[in-house]
Amino acid sequence: MSKKSLIATSIIGAMALVGSNVASANSLKELHKSEAATVKASAKSQQKINNIYEQSQELLAEYRTVVDETENLKVYNDHVQRLVNDQQKGIDSLVRQIGTIAETKMGVVPLMYKMIASLEQFVAADIPVNLVDRNKRLDQLNDVMSRQGISVAEQFRLVLEAYDIETSYGSMFGAYQGELEFEGQKITVDFVHMGRTVLVAQSLDMRNAWIWDNSTRSWLALGDEYLNPITKAVRMARKQTAPDLIKLPVYAAGAGE
Repeated sequence: MSKKSLIATSIIGAMALVGSNVASANSLKELHKSEAATVKASAKSQQKINNIYEQSQELLAEYRTVVDETENLKVYNDHVQRLVNDQQKGIDSLVRQIGTIAETKMGVVPLMYKMIASLEQFVAADIPVNLVDRNKRLDQLNDVMSRQGISVAEQFRLVLEAYDIETSYGSMFGAYQGELEFEGQKITVDFVHMGRTVLVAQSLDMRNAWIWDNSTRSWLALGDEYLNPITKAVRMARKQTAPDLIKLPVYAAGAGE
């Protein structure tokens, strides 16, 4: 081969090598660009992932808050419902009571009239202790029953109070001043009674004494031997002297002297 051919061949080989190196450099740059683009894209993707994760955590926290508030509201609503149910029971009870008030009045009013009538019969048949006050009390009861503006409860209270007073006479030891009628005359006397066992009277001048005989519904004169005991009984009942044993006749029980 001639020298020109060798030189030409060398030049061609060198140019081929240069061209090969140039191509390799270009490929490497493209690869670096591609890698850089990939890294950049990866970074953007990671940022998006991070953002989505943070948002998901915020949403999860909000969800938990809502769940907690929902549970609290449920507990509170249950509490309020129990209160409402209890109030409703109270309302229902009041409605039932109001509905029975009229029926109760219808039953109580006739009962009170019967009680007053029985009390009148009892006072008329009993020994006449404090008879003026007792009859006045009966008149007041009848007046109360016919007056407007007085509740049934107040009327019933007054009737029961009258019964309590009548009951107290059975154990009362008392003295009071009044008038008795004897042989057509009205005489001012001191009355003294021991429960319903005995009722005696003595004139204010302490010269005459009487005893009530409930079997004959009349006053009977007593002998002088009872004057001092009755005087002492009057003073004892008025707490003007100390309690002591005294001898008094007993006619109220119908057993004789």
